[in-house]
Amino acid sequence: MQRELIFPENRHSLYEKHRYSAAIRSGDLLFVSGQVGSRQDGTPEPDFERQVQLAYDSLSAVLAAAGCTLDDVVDVTTFHTDPANQLDTIMKVREGVLGGPPYPNWTAIGVNWLSGFDFEIKAIARIPEKS
Repeated sequence: MQRELIFPENRHSLYEKHRYSAAIRSGDLLFVSGQVGSRQDGTPEPDFERQVQLAYDSLSAVLAAAGCTLDDVVDVTTFHTDPANQLDTIMKVREGVLGGPPYPNWTAIGVNWLSGFDFEIKAIARIPEKS
């Protein structure tokens, strides 16, 4: 099966800089690379809450490029540089983005390096059938 590359309309410079695709479609599944809260030039947004929001915005843009929404996400992995101190802010943004149940699966991982970022989110979505 041929991999189909997916990129959002206004993609940031990190894809080219680090040589990766925003997402890969394989059958009816979409595998979204880790999305970070970057400014358009690829630099980290310094305000943590805004950085988390921008990461979710970037995820939403990649999903939209494949005909998906956050409602199609079945699995999420997030990476955090200081989970104990960041979780309340992450939960606040996440609740505003995802709303209520049913929630996707979620694995949160504490890390010590994210290339200058403090939050990253990757996801797997099921691409809806076209009607």
